[in-house]
Amino acid sequence: MAKFELKLPKMGESVAEATITSWLKNVGDTIEMDEPVLEIATDKVDSEVPSEVDGTLVEILFQVDDVVQVGQTIAIIETDGDDSGATTAAPETTVTAPKEIKAAATEVEKQISQVTENVDYTDSDSFYSPLVKNIAKEENISLTELEGISGTGKDGRVTKNDILQYVADKKAGKTAAPAKTAAPVAAAVSKPAAKAAPVSVNGEDEIIEMSRMGKLIAHHMVASVQTSAHVQSFIECDVTNIWNWRKKHKDGFKQREGENLTFTPIFMEAVAQALKEFPMMNIALDGDRIIKRKNINLGMAAALPDGNLIVPVIKNADQLNLVGMAKSVNDLANRARNAKLKPDDTQGGTYTVTNVGTFGSVLGTPIINQPQVGILALGAIRKVPAVVETPEGDFIGIRMKMFLSHSYDHRVVNGALGGQFVQRVAQLLEAFDVNRTV
Repeated sequence: MAKFELKLPKMGESVAEATITSWLKNVGDTIEMDEPVLEIATDKVDSEVPSEVDGTLVEILFQVDDVVQVGQTIAIIETDGDDSGATTAAPETTVTAPKEIKAAATEVEKQISQVTENVDYTDSDSFYSPLVKNIAKEENISLTELEGISGTGKDGRVTKNDILQYVADKKAGKTAAPAKTAAPVAAAVSKPAAKAAPVSVNGEDEIIEMSRMGKLIAHHMVASVQTSAHVQSFIECDVTNIWNWRKKHKDGFKQREGENLTFTPIFMEAVAQALKEFPMMNIALDGDRIIKRKNINLGMAAALPDGNLIVPVIKNADQLNLVGMAKSVNDLANRARNAKLKPDDTQGGTYTVTNVGTFGSVLGTPIINQPQVGILALGAIRKVPAVVETPEGDFIGIRMKMFLSHSYDHRVVNGALGGQFVQRVAQLLEAFDVNRTV
């Protein structure tokens, strides 16, 4: 019999770790190739890890809520054949370890648990990855200490190497510079004043714990508002021609392509064209450096089954025709609703579009998806009376109109650029060719 090491697969360029959310198989269960063995969660999406072989699950190396690095072995599967890929004897060494060592380890873990059980790292305004928080908890690092560590990651985030270096310095007895420790202490003292008053709870109230995804979204939204100087521009757009054109072609499109023709791909096409004309909206800000993106990758906010939103990305959106755009939009939306998105599906966005009109909202002030510098909200399409200009004169007519709400980062996007961009999107939509074929 051979033993196969099931490793955490690579899940995208920027994904280095994942949290195990549930095991779909137990020790002793028979597993077929490509059958899901466990479910994992990253800061982007939830997904399943399938088996690469047929066999029997003989060992689980990590438990639910454990954080695992990409490439780490997470389970052992026994297969038929030669034992050419035998696993290491590390588990056996643990079993035969002296009782004194086990007792000492248990006592240390108990002491650490007692000291750190009340530490809630989510109280911090800074974002820390699950791995950093786990290391901090295991090494008995307080929230004040954690906030005092100078991060070398993006936007000053504390990385794995930063906290490991801090732990090593602490064990070696090295003292931090006074200036470095003063700031966290001051922050800790002033923090309670910024907190909201405690919420009273009576016996009739229901307490609901936020989901893991909900917590991540909350942290990202707060971080974005604290990072970018949000400014909004609004413009009303007449989409009567688009409304009538879609009504005329949607049935034929459905019959020929097997896809629904919604308004979203038409709007996304216009946004992609506007980004080509205004490339300084297709940028990212990294400290004092502006990164001008070569590719136009449009993020599309989509609803998840639990009510949260996720932003899958249409790669190279400016290179797609309307049929290709419609297929991409429908594919990503369907997989988002069915929790089938892959980590790569949410990577690499350069600009985001969100459809607040789905919920009947006329206007919106969306929060920028970092590190992008702009996001466009599409309002509900409404039938309204409007002044129609003709060569014979003006008259009042019934038109289909909507508002476009553009949020942008005023640190790098001034009012002229932000306003001209959304104006151009509106112009492209109003100039839609009603004789266009699809």
